[in-house]
Amino acid sequence: MNTNEPIPASTPVETSPIVDDSVTPRIYVSISVTLVGLLIFVIGAKPDWFGWDRSAVVGFVQIAVFLAGLAIICLGGYISLLTLWWGRERTIVSDIGTRLVGTGYVIAVFAGLADIFGMGSQSFPQVPYFGPWQASGVLIGQGIIALGFLLFIPFYPQKNLHKNNL
Repeated sequence: MNTNEPIPASTPVETSPIVDDSVTPRIYVSISVTLVGLLIFVIGAKPDWFGWDRSAVVGFVQIAVFLAGLAIICLGGYISLLTLWWGRERTIVSDIGTRLVGTGYVIAVFAGLADIFGMGSQSFPQVPYFGPWQASGVLIGQGIIALGFLLFIPFYPQKNLHKNNL
């Protein structure tokens, strides 16, 4: 067989990922950060699961805790997906995804703290109330965060490699 002949397109070609010893610890750290964020988010969203619920309504502290947990989840997800791009140039779609993650978090924060900012249904002298409109806004923000993470996932195109390029 002549070594200068190209490999036919139907022949499967193995491509090896970029191996970097510094990537593995980053993945472990990012997964750990994400899980800690999930724990904090659950503590803020459902404190009664841990026997810590003392009020009938969702108040400022609960909202702040689950929004802090959401921020830590976003940070851990960003670190892990950025690690998957390690050694490769990021695409415009991935940049849009990172901006959507940040935008979704800002939407979730403003929806969750609408009463605190004076834009909710309860004005300042009253106790802040996390109602159905605020919950819908937080869910919309979380949906935008999820869409941003989906856009940030690296999809590597298959390359036609020739034998002389290996």
